[in-house]
Amino acid sequence: MKKAIFILFLFAGIATQAQDKKTTEKPQIVETACGECQFGMKGKSCDLAVRIDGKAYFVDGTTIDQHGDAHAEDGFCNKIRKASVTGKIENNRFKATSFTLLKEK
Repeated sequence: MKKAIFILFLFAGIATQAQDKKTTEKPQIVETACGECQFGMKGKSCDLAVRIDGKAYFVDGTTIDQHGDAHAEDGFCNKIRKASVTGKIENNRFKATSFTLLKEK
């Protein structure tokens, strides 16, 4: 019995290490905007969101105001933009470790 428990913990440890390796973050290009104004998300005020694989997530790690005036003509409340991001989805939110707004063409 002790041997079976040891083997179970050994495999659990290996699986955890494999998951940690999957968190190596590669930048990806995503749509970004105000979640409430552009993506139709429920919230209390204008908040930054990203859309990944067709699903929108509020962003932690940066704010809507750190990227210019959200209510300007090209701001997040009026326009969907592109950003290069790294991070992970956790508890239905995008935890950004980097967020670079791309210049419009």
